[in-house]
Amino acid sequence: MAKDRSQPLSEITFHCPSCCRTFKAAPVRVEDAPEQEHHPFSYHGTCPRCEVECDQTGWERGLLKAWARATGPRSHEGKTAAAANLTGHPTPEETQRTRFNAMKHGLAARTATYFPAKPDGYDFCKTCDVDRVHCAAQPACVKKTELFMLHHAAFDQRNPKHLMGIYADLQASVLAVVQQIIQTIVGDGVKIEAPQWYVDKESQQLVVAEYTDEDGRRHVIKDVSAHPLFRPLGELLTRANLSLQDMGMTHKAIEAEDQEAGRLAHEQETREGADAFRQRTVQLLESMAERVMRANRQTDVDPVLIEYQQDSGGQG
Repeated sequence: MAKDRSQPLSEITFHCPSCCRTFKAAPVRVEDAPEQEHHPFSYHGTCPRCEVECDQTGWERGLLKAWARATGPRSHEGKTAAAANLTGHPTPEETQRTRFNAMKHGLAARTATYFPAKPDGYDFCKTCDVDRVHCAAQPACVKKTELFMLHHAAFDQRNPKHLMGIYADLQASVLAVVQQIIQTIVGDGVKIEAPQWYVDKESQQLVVAEYTDEDGRRHVIKDVSAHPLFRPLGELLTRANLSLQDMGMTHKAIEAEDQEAGRLAHEQETREGADAFRQRTVQLLESMAERVMRANRQTDVDPVLIEYQQDSGGQG
């Protein structure tokens, strides 16, 4: 049954222009708006965060207008035509596309074990574009639920293409971290120097280890070590398959590729030589058949052979 929207609503979605917060609350003030024939009321509320007066969101006003105009078919013919539009649906393609819609609730329940919905409660919420009101109404983090659904769909269909976007972003993030590590190493230097020290037995104070050279100049004894970021840099390069060997840029890989290209070229030349040999053989066989036929014709007209055959036939 259609809702009666001719009376003021008890709950409205407001948008705060000051802190850009979207929230649902009961209106503080309701004013008549006769210019809005579909719903002649305007609503005003107070932001719970900055206490600034807010107006109803534009998209909710648009929904009220759309709902007022959406009457649907009323005649028997119209209702019959609307029902006929559902014939043959869902198609196999639509079923394949919407088969995981029912998984949302169960996956959200699983995800809630690890990531319950906490708007602005996680570090990654700072860059999240999900509306905070919508997020708070969900049993789990919306982004993590989508991640669970994509992985379940990929494993159920045995189709890794569902995860291409996720792992492409992950690979790009790893490369960005690698670049930051390299920039840090270049800025700090490839070696880290730290002065050596010891505890004086008499004064029990820390003393920096020094020595005096032949010219009377004092020098601090230092421990020199490689930059500590070298180890995580190597691990990231190896695990992300970003080493020269993985990319085929080592001398050994290049030489093996050149040898393989040379072997293929030699096989191609050998194959062409065999084809030429077969063609010459066929030509020789064809010419041999012509020679045999020509020899037979010459034998048939040879006068000596004819005379011999006649003498042999006469004697027989």
